[in-house]
Amino acid sequence: MTGEQQARKRDAAATKAALLDAAEELFAERGFDRTTVRDIAARAGVNQALLFRYFGSKESLFGVVLARGGLAQLQATPPEQLFEATLRSLLEPLGDGASHRSLETYLRSTGSSGAGTAMREQVGEEYARVLTTLTDQPDAKLRADLALAWLLGIGLVRSVTGKEPLASADPDDIVRLIRPAVQTLLERNG
Repeated sequence: MTGEQQARKRDAAATKAALLDAAEELFAERGFDRTTVRDIAARAGVNQALLFRYFGSKESLFGVVLARGGLAQLQATPPEQLFEATLRSLLEPLGDGASHRSLETYLRSTGSSGAGTAMREQVGEEYARVLTTLTDQPDAKLRADLALAWLLGIGLVRSVTGKEPLASADPDDIVRLIRPAVQTLLERNG
């Protein structure tokens, strides 16, 4: 590969990353339906044709944004650690002080009529499926959905609505208080 080809490849990678970052921010701020391809491209500082070249559509880009956070965490986390790891990722800021945007993206886009609905459902179903494996109770699916609802509710109140005292509570305190309830919910008969 020539130096010129390598430079183009690096530019393509940088452009894709800029588009993903811009889309993640905008989807989290506005939701799927209120975010336009033009807005994403403008925030990324690129021509909107590049979004279509690299991702095909806004719906596909949305799927990659969700997969970047939620599905990646599912693949990297053992089932017995999933609830707490997900909760911590929602509560703790990133190294640069920014918050994780996956939950905001998911919440602000719930109910969207766009094609991103299938991806949101897949992420929710995958989390619920993994959480279901943690209990042998006959109502395991309901228990998993309740645990998932806790995650979404905590994230909604903390990150999206900013309600105090949850919005500024120490992540360790939140985990300490919710852990026993989740363990009871997802218990095994032994």
